[in-house]
Amino acid sequence: MVSYRKRGNAWQYEISYKDRDGRYRKLRKSGFLLKSEAILAASKIQTEHPNLTTVKSGNESIVSYYKRWIKVYKQNAVTPITYNKYENTAKHAAELFGNLKLKDLTKFIYQERLNQFAKSHARRTVSCFHKQLRACLLEALDEKIITTDPTRKAVITGTERPKIARALNYADWIKLLLNLDTTQIGEMIIYLAAVTGMRYGEIVGLTINDINLEMHTLNVDKAWDYKYKTGFMKTKTPSSVREITVDSHTVSKLKNFIKIHSLSTNQPLFMDSKGHVLVSAEINKILTNKLNILKIPRITFHGLRHTHASILLYKGVSVLSVSRRLGHSNITTTQSTYLHIIKELESQDQDKIISILENTSK
Repeated sequence: MVSYRKRGNAWQYEISYKDRDGRYRKLRKSGFLLKSEAILAASKIQTEHPNLTTVKSGNESIVSYYKRWIKVYKQNAVTPITYNKYENTAKHAAELFGNLKLKDLTKFIYQERLNQFAKSHARRTVSCFHKQLRACLLEALDEKIITTDPTRKAVITGTERPKIARALNYADWIKLLLNLDTTQIGEMIIYLAAVTGMRYGEIVGLTINDINLEMHTLNVDKAWDYKYKTGFMKTKTPSSVREITVDSHTVSKLKNFIKIHSLSTNQPLFMDSKGHVLVSAEINKILTNKLNILKIPRITFHGLRHTHASILLYKGVSVLSVSRRLGHSNITTTQSTYLHIIKELESQDQDKIISILENTSK
């Protein structure tokens, strides 16, 4: 039921309705110069919000609604790691939108804040943020809390990361290995990555029990969740479970490292005395500083894996063996990742074939 009355020089509408608990409520708004304006506004409210409780819901902040949404729809439906990503989005949303209400969010405001976020984040991060927040706002649209989609046709941008070399050449690889202090946790991690091609989570997931010093092998059957700190977890794929052979120099360095550091058999090999395992940003910083000191082109930590694989291929190790050492799910993954190297080696092989055939006619 709608009623109108004049208050001073302005008109007001009053809509009576029942809330979700069956109790009568009143929705009022005044400030209209003409009665016709009040009638039009009330009609619009009733059209857009047949269930008038959603009008009140529009007063909830975007961040508050998002937090409730992830708790109801995501907490028990996704992995703890994925849920942590949703929680990170909530933190970013709080910084960008503050106490802005759902009903006050427009396409312009959304794009403006998204652009602000993009100034200090990579395009991929911005895209993930937008995807998660948009899913929540579409739910608000379905509930008729908002009447239009403020995220529609949003433009995704982001900062361009400086180009970094994919891998080290053989000379720089050797130079790095010879100048690492493998008694230090960070530099020993870097050394292992360079000589095994293991993923970071696999390396920091190693325990003393995974190291067979007599057989010169490392057993990879788990990883460590260094990012979200949930402890040991499964390897990236079932094929990532493998045994990696290492050389005598690596065995010697591991023996020395274990001797220096007091370690229990079931804790990660590279966990410090305070129970902390370096996160990716920390190990990349250590690696970058080391490369700067040695005047070697900068690569990421993952670039050590590419370096290891590239050197093995250039030195004549078969693609199949490299694939198994890296823990790829199939040889096709290795071939596609290192196609440029394989093509270069094939070209060299063609020269060898011609040379062999020509020598047979002499």
